[in-house]
Amino acid sequence: MEKKTANYVAYVSSYTNGTGDKFGIRVYDVDVQNGRMVEKEKVKITNSSYIAKSHDEKTLYSITDFGVESYRIKEDGTLQFLNEESINGMRGCYLSTDYDDKFLFSAGYHDGKITVLRLKEDGSIGEITDEIFLRGLGFAAGRNHRPHVQCVKMTRDNKFLCAADLGMDRINVYRLDHETGKLENADVIHCDQESAPRHLKFSEDGRFLYVVTEQKNSVDVYQYFVDEDDIPSFELIQSSSTMESEDSTGVATSALNFSEDYDYLLSSSLGENDVDIYKVDKESGKLDKILGLPIAGTYPKDAALFPDNHHLVSLNHESNSMTFFTVDMKKGTLVMNGPEIKVDQPNCIVFHKLG
Repeated sequence: MEKKTANYVAYVSSYTNGTGDKFGIRVYDVDVQNGRMVEKEKVKITNSSYIAKSHDEKTLYSITDFGVESYRIKEDGTLQFLNEESINGMRGCYLSTDYDDKFLFSAGYHDGKITVLRLKEDGSIGEITDEIFLRGLGFAAGRNHRPHVQCVKMTRDNKFLCAADLGMDRINVYRLDHETGKLENADVIHCDQESAPRHLKFSEDGRFLYVVTEQKNSVDVYQYFVDEDDIPSFELIQSSSTMESEDSTGVATSALNFSEDYDYLLSSSLGENDVDIYKVDKESGKLDKILGLPIAGTYPKDAALFPDNHHLVSLNHESNSMTFFTVDMKKGTLVMNGPEIKVDQPNCIVFHKLG
């Protein structure tokens, strides 16, 4: 009997200011076999700079100009608005939940702030439980002279929140109190000077942390430990360049995404306008680059492999498009797969398996 292909939808967030478009989130039916997507729903929301699913797969959260919004994911993948809450600060740039879906974390690039909000049983957003403004002065003039919180992710053991501070070249590590929702300083990972850590991902088993750096243009791999006193530590074991040339002028690495099975890790870069795909050694945590090839667009702010690992989509923020490709991991090739889809200033994509 032929195995039935699972059904998926994809959620795509985008800016709305200056575009004349009120729909900051689009829902697409995903054709996994052919590596294509068809729009099925548009959601009115202002400037959805980032979206994230709850770990129980029941709720989608989004950044908006007014704070954060929550949506129930319905059986067919369409979205039902739940509520909106303020983050008591400037518009955020990243969202994630803890692994029990009890708290929502928002990263503030513009004001250097971490906001923690309690989540209710139905997935809707409750009150703020903690607010932390990061402090310090960096090494370089311009944007990298003060804190910019770019990403917030829990360790997979659900003990510590890691916050990437792009402006200060460090990752702050906080212990989460699961009752009060308060954060307490636990550790600091000092990244290379002017490397600008941007996004964080943990391996499926939680033993390794992957950090994409915007200015150093690398994916850095750390091994994560917790000692007998419950103190965290992170040891750098690899730094893999995302550059295809030696000249880094105008190049900035952006996306960092695992394949659904965690066999591959993908990054993308502005300037070179390409994607890199790495094979993941799950035992050692180290990466082996398979390919680095152009995506037929400008500023691939996000990019992701389809669940079959044979197709890829790139969200090209400055050329207002999504481009599609067929991937051959063995040959290291990326071949364009059909016409682009127009989307104004796309920011982020999340795949969701139905049922």
